[in-house]
Amino acid sequence: MPVPSYVIVAVAAYLLGSIPTGYLVGRARGIDIRTAGSGNVGATNTFRVLGKLAGMFVLLADCAKGFAAVWLGRWLLKMLGAPEAEMETHCVVAGIFAVLGHNYTCWLRFKGGKGIATSAGVYLALAPAALGIALAAFVLAVAVTRYISVGSMVGAIVLPVAVWFTHDNLFLRIMTIALGVMAIFKHRGNIQRLLAGTENRIGKAPQSTEAAK
Repeated sequence: MPVPSYVIVAVAAYLLGSIPTGYLVGRARGIDIRTAGSGNVGATNTFRVLGKLAGMFVLLADCAKGFAAVWLGRWLLKMLGAPEAEMETHCVVAGIFAVLGHNYTCWLRFKGGKGIATSAGVYLALAPAALGIALAAFVLAVAVTRYISVGSMVGAIVLPVAVWFTHDNLFLRIMTIALGVMAIFKHRGNIQRLLAGTENRIGKAPQSTEAAK
């Protein structure tokens, strides 16, 4: 196994994923997004604090980070001359570290988002069919509950199942389960607020609690 190539891919993907898009967009507008709204650096809080255009930009940019990380993994694999048989594994490693970079960005003292948009970009490149199933589950859950956080968690649960039935790569299957568990863990505050009845719901005035990133 070409360990150096995995290390290079992991570091490059982490740095790409660690770009704090929401924070940078807020700073460009003279606002520290961490001190406004829910205090999150993700697209949801950006929508709330800076408006739809800024929020959509952050959402697409965070998604693009994941997608680009996978393609970066493929490019680096060819540049480093690693075996072609390692292609998919390198790409999975790149995707994992892009999500880790987003969730634990070194630029903001290792405090970042919840990785939902970045994970979507990763799986758009790795497993688009599985992503489509998870996205449908997300939309349905949000439509029924009016909670973005519920949709995100439902998607995080459905995605590993969809990957398991649409891909035969065991490493991808296991890593998708791990990412799903991490996504649920990152939503632990939302779970507490859902149980307390204080979670922000679409179409209602935001409360002074943390929303999904």
